[in-house]
Amino acid sequence: MNELTGKPIDRVDGRLKVTGGATYAAEFPVKNVAYGVTVTSTITKGRIKNIDTGAAGKMPGVLGIMTSENCMQLHFPAGSDPGAGKYAEKDLLPLQNDRVFYGGQHIAVVVAETFEQAEHAAAMVKVEYAEQTPVVGFEKNALTAYKPASGLGGAETQVKRGDADAAMQTAAVKTDATYTTPVFSHNAMEPHASLAVWEGDQLTVYDATQSVMGVKALLSAMLGVPAEKVRVIAHYIGGGFGSKGFTWANPFLAAMAARQFNRPVKIALARQQVYSTAGRRTQTSQKIALGADRSGKLLAVKHATISETSFVDEFVETAGVATPMLYSSPNVDVSHELVRLNRGTPCPMRAPGESVGTYSLEVAMDELAEKLNIDPLQLRLINHADTEEQKKKQFSEKSLKECYERGAKAIGWSNCPAKPGLTKEGRYLVGYGMATATYPANRSASSAKATLFADGHAEILCGTQDIGTGTYTIATQIAADAFGLPVDKVTVKLGDSMYPKGAQSGGSQVTASVGPPIRAAALGAVDKLITIAIADPGSPLHNQKREDIITGNGRIFLKDDANKGEPLVAVLSRKGLDKIEADAKTNVSTRPSLPAPAPAGSPEAKTEEESKTNMAVQEDENTDRSAYAFHSFGAQFVKVLVDPDLGTIKVDKIVGVMDIGKVMNLKTAVNQIKGGMIFGLGMALMENLQYDPNNGRIVTRDLVQYLVPVHADIPEIEVQFIDRPDLYISPLGARGIGEIGVTGMAAAIANAVYNATGKRIRDLPITPDKLIV
Repeated sequence: MNELTGKPIDRVDGRLKVTGGATYAAEFPVKNVAYGVTVTSTITKGRIKNIDTGAAGKMPGVLGIMTSENCMQLHFPAGSDPGAGKYAEKDLLPLQNDRVFYGGQHIAVVVAETFEQAEHAAAMVKVEYAEQTPVVGFEKNALTAYKPASGLGGAETQVKRGDADAAMQTAAVKTDATYTTPVFSHNAMEPHASLAVWEGDQLTVYDATQSVMGVKALLSAMLGVPAEKVRVIAHYIGGGFGSKGFTWANPFLAAMAARQFNRPVKIALARQQVYSTAGRRTQTSQKIALGADRSGKLLAVKHATISETSFVDEFVETAGVATPMLYSSPNVDVSHELVRLNRGTPCPMRAPGESVGTYSLEVAMDELAEKLNIDPLQLRLINHADTEEQKKKQFSEKSLKECYERGAKAIGWSNCPAKPGLTKEGRYLVGYGMATATYPANRSASSAKATLFADGHAEILCGTQDIGTGTYTIATQIAADAFGLPVDKVTVKLGDSMYPKGAQSGGSQVTASVGPPIRAAALGAVDKLITIAIADPGSPLHNQKREDIITGNGRIFLKDDANKGEPLVAVLSRKGLDKIEADAKTNVSTRPSLPAPAPAGSPEAKTEEESKTNMAVQEDENTDRSAYAFHSFGAQFVKVLVDPDLGTIKVDKIVGVMDIGKVMNLKTAVNQIKGGMIFGLGMALMENLQYDPNNGRIVTRDLVQYLVPVHADIPEIEVQFIDRPDLYISPLGARGIGEIGVTGMAAAIANAVYNATGKRIRDLPITPDKLIV
C-alpha cells in the first residue's frame, strides 16, 4: 500500500454531483426523445379481457400505446446470476401475455411527445379484466409454505450440523421465540429509469442499474440482438441498495417502445411504481430456539425462517445465512420456507438475509443472556467462533473481539443497567443495547484497462459502476498509487458496458473485485514503461535491474537513489509514443466456481492472455485461498431514550466498530457505515410497506406514508475501524463495507429499547403504540 490509499480524500465526483454536472439515466441529452409512462394493473390477479386505447391514443402528443397485442416478442433469459444478467421476474416478461399476477403490474406503455401528455393519456386508458381470487396475506397462508431447493446463486437454504433437536432436550437454559419483519422498500433517491436509443441495429440504453454488464447481456438475449450491438451506460446512479441489481421491466419497455415508434424513449418510474414493480425486501417470520449450559456455552441453535415470494419467480430471503457461522455451537439447524403470494417479486436489499437474520438472532442472544443472568456482551465472547465451524475453515482475518472491546468502551457499556426499566435521564428511560454485525467478503473476476498518456495524465477504464458509494474515488486512489501519480492526474471511467468487464455492484464486492485489476493494469503500464527505459541508452535507467526501479511523483527511479531516474513522460517522449496501455484481468472469486475462459479472439480473451505476464495478476491468482473463509465482522452499540408516557424512542448515540480489512478511504468508509446504520435505524423503528389485507394491493403510496429516517432522527454516530489488511482476499487487503453497517443495528436498538423499558418487542418496526399497550 502506498501513500494515497486509505487517506480521507474528497470524492473526485463530489463537485459534479453538487453542481448538477453528474448525468443520471433519465438526464442524458438525447435529441428527439419521447416519453413513456406505463399503465399498471388495478387488480391483483386475473386476465386482461380488453385494453381500450381509443380515447387515449387520440390525445394531443400521443405517438402510440404499446400493449401485449402489438409489442415485439421477447426471448426467455437463460441465466440467473445478477452479474451476468438476472431478469427479476423470469415468468413474467414485459407485456408478453394478458395475465396479471399482482397489483401495479405493467400492462401497457403510452408514448408521447412530453411526459405530461403521456401521463395524462395513460390515465385515460380503459382496461377490462377477468378478475380472479388472489392469494393474499402472509400469515394466513403460512401453512402453504414449501422448502426451496436453493437461494440466489445456489446458496444453501437448509443447513444442519450435529443434532440440534437432541441437544435442545438436554440444554439447561433455553429460549424459543418468533420474530417478524415487515416488507421494506429500498427507496433509492433515484427511481428506476431507462432511456433507449436505436441507431439502425445498434441499441444504446442509459439505465439506472447496478450492473451495466448484466443489463447488456439481458438486452441482447431477450431482444435477440447481438451483444456487440448493445451498449449500456450508467455513469452515475442515485442509489440502488439491491433494487437495481436485478433487471426489471423498464429498460426492456423503453427499448421495445423505441423500436416500435422509431424514437428514443425515456421511461422513469413513479415512486408508487417502484414499490410495486421494482423489488422489495420480503416479509419474514423467524422462529429461533437457543439452548445453552449454565455457563452460557451454546449447545444448540435452531433458526427457521418463513418468507414470501411471488408467483412469477422465486427469491429466498436467507435470514439464517449467517447463523451457522456467527457463533460457536456443535449443533445447528437452519431452514427456510417460502409462501407464494400475489405480490411483485422481492429481491436483494442491502445485506439480504443478514439484515433481518441478525435482527432475530441477536435479539434471541440477548434473551438468552437474561435467562442466564450473563452480560449480553459476555455471552457473545463466551460463544465467539474462532473458526468457520460449518465449512471447517480458518477465517482469512477476524478481529471481532477487538471490535467488542472498543465499542463497549466508546458507548460506556459499563453504564448499561443490569435490570431493565429502572434507569432514567430526566423523564426518559435509558437503555443500552448491542449486537454483532457480519457480512461475507465477496470477490469476483474483473478486468480493467490502464493508459498512461504522453502529457502525464493516466486513465482507467472498468465496466463496473459507482452507485453512490465512492467507487470513482477509491479507484482513483488505487490507480494513482500504482502509477505513482497525484490524484488529479488520474481519471477513472466507469459505468459503460464497452469497458473491460467489471463486477456487479452487489454483495459488497466491487472494491475487492475491481481494485486488484485496476492496480494490476496500472502496474502493468508502468512495467512496460520501465522495460522501455531499461533498454533505452538515452535513459538514466539504462541497463538497470527491473527490481531496483520504482515509481512515484510522476517519475521512475532507483529505490536506493531517487536522483537517478526520469519523469514518466520523458520515456514516452523520447520514443515518440503518445500513450502506453495495459489490460489486466484477475480471475479470482470467493465463490465456488470461476467463470469460463473468454471466447477466443474476443477482447476479454486478449486481456486474459496479457494477464499471464502481469506479475501483479499472477501473484494474486496464485495465492492459495482454499483454506479460508472470508467474512467481515463488527460490533454495534446503541443508547436510547424512551418516553414512558408516549412510547417515543430517541436513539441517543450509536457506536460501530468494524473489522473490514484495509480501509481504502477513511471518509467514504465512514460514510458507508453511517449510511448502513441509518438504514438499520429505519428498519428498527419506522419502515413498513403495507398491503391491503383484502385485495393484496400496496397501500403505502409514497415517502409521506413510508417513513424513513431524516436528519432530526439521527443521533451522534461514532464509527471506528480495526483497519487490519486481509491479504488473502486481495493484495489490497480490503473487504467490502456497503452492507455490514446495516447488520446488527436493528437488534442493537431492539435490545436497547428492552433494556430501557422491560418490554420485548419481537415485531418490527418498534413503534410507540407497541410500547404503551
